[in-house]
Amino acid sequence: MTRVILLNKPHGVQSQFTGSEGIRTLRDYVDVPGVYPAGRLDADSEGLLLLTDDGALQARIADPRHKLPKTYLAQVEGEPTDEALGRLRTGVDLGDFKSRPAEARAIAEPDWLWPRDPPVRYRRHIPTTWIELILREGRNRQVRRMTAAVGFPTLRLIRTAIGPYRLDGLPPGRWRETPERPQ
Repeated sequence: MTRVILLNKPHGVQSQFTGSEGIRTLRDYVDVPGVYPAGRLDADSEGLLLLTDDGALQARIADPRHKLPKTYLAQVEGEPTDEALGRLRTGVDLGDFKSRPAEARAIAEPDWLWPRDPPVRYRRHIPTTWIELILREGRNRQVRRMTAAVGFPTLRLIRTAIGPYRLDGLPPGRWRETPERPQ
């Protein structure tokens, strides 16, 4: 039977099981043999990471050709304008590629959000805003590059969903197994 594990990856953890001494990796949180991450999250990013023992499912989840929606919450520096959000919705030229159109909207800070360790830098005179972004691709540091390109750098990035899989109250560093498979 296929195993699918949902992990709330904490900030500062690499999305792999091996690493250098002193670097936190998935092995510090998940002690399940034979599972591997389906996609990645940068060490600076937090949230949902899927692990599975099914190579075909792993490829399907990770491959942008399948257009599985990935939902992110980004805390950005400043207050994004309608124009900036519009650019995120139509696709952003990032130099080496143009992003596909994303769903993007400003939201209130989530009331369920856990504190980050270390905390995001605080600047008294510069406000921050939360944006929900739904992408159907996932290139290296893409959300951070997109928000920076429209003038609002990402300070904190949390992935909350991949297709049908959701964090749904899973605390940082914890995992649960699920029987769900993407359509």
